[in-house]
Amino acid sequence: MRTDLDRSPSGDVARTLQDAVTGGRTPGLLAAVDRPRAGTEVHVLGDDGAGRPLRRDTIVRIASITKPVVAVAALGLVEDGVLDLDAPVATWLPELARPTVLRHEAAELDDTVPARRGITLADLLSYRSGIGMLPRFTADLPVQRAYADARLGSDGPPGRYLPPPPDEWLRRLAAIPLIAQPGERWAYQTSGDLLGVLLARVCGRPLPDLLRDRVFAPLGMHDTGFHVPAEQLDRFVPQLAADPAGGFTVVDPVRGAWAAPPPFPSGAAGLVSTLDDLLAFARALRDGGRPLLSPGAVAELTTDRLTDAQRADATMFLDGAGWGLGLCVEPDGRYGWDGGLGTGWRSDPRTGVISLLLTQVLWTGPDGPAQLHGFRAAAHA
Repeated sequence: MRTDLDRSPSGDVARTLQDAVTGGRTPGLLAAVDRPRAGTEVHVLGDDGAGRPLRRDTIVRIASITKPVVAVAALGLVEDGVLDLDAPVATWLPELARPTVLRHEAAELDDTVPARRGITLADLLSYRSGIGMLPRFTADLPVQRAYADARLGSDGPPGRYLPPPPDEWLRRLAAIPLIAQPGERWAYQTSGDLLGVLLARVCGRPLPDLLRDRVFAPLGMHDTGFHVPAEQLDRFVPQLAADPAGGFTVVDPVRGAWAAPPPFPSGAAGLVSTLDDLLAFARALRDGGRPLLSPGAVAELTTDRLTDAQRADATMFLDGAGWGLGLCVEPDGRYGWDGGLGTGWRSDPRTGVISLLLTQVLWTGPDGPAQLHGFRAAAHA
């Protein structure tokens, strides 16, 4: 075991993390608790599952923590006057100029009505665009089969297949009816990917270049991107899933889906990053948004947009929390999001405490495993 500490560790945090490794729930992990006055507590424990010790600069797949990163880039464009939260995205995405909507979620794909209005940027950021994964497990519905058949990249473990390039991806998406009228229902995942396509169209540049210039370079996030360059693969880890025998199975190797630039850079789940890069991102939001956003834009980002009914409908994913613009907002005001490939982030605006946990093991369900909740409870106690 190795633990790197910039300040004295919290006993509860250290015990929770050590128990996760020694208890066999993950072969290794990286964690940080950042407190404005007490400093930063950093833990680096265990190995990559193949005997290589993890390092503070180990690169991991952050999956859905990609969503708030892309949301911040979008709000930066709003502040620059390039985009408007309430403007229809069809200005830039004409494929979505005349969307149709299923009469009900179990309807056949030709049983539709016209959308009452266009999809806006605010709809995409609040994940109420009418597209995406239904916010609860349901039967095998026609719209779900259509998403799977289109191979849009939102189902299954990483590396099973590569989604098509953005223009073809959007063409396939536009052929599927909306599951709800824009603004009416929260649905997961696909709005984040569509947001990435929108930003690239608006700026006339690939999403990786846009994020590098607007988010990563200003914050010094040098290890964050949509693939791992060859010279950095020695710091990357395989993606694992727990197996019934108590061990781990590799679902994406080091030289797998992230070893080359992807044809479709996923704005919902495509990034890799490091502990310190994510700390830089979270600190920028905590400290008022600069150099990325104004304090007012951070407030927009972290204000719950959901109605009581929408929040209740999304319980499977949000577990009672709400949703701001690209991230969850909990009832106590904490905000952030978790990645299904084994990562979690929360910031508390009342105390300024930031917690980050990075593993390489798939979470076992939408709520994440016990070690994430135990770590978060200890970190924010």
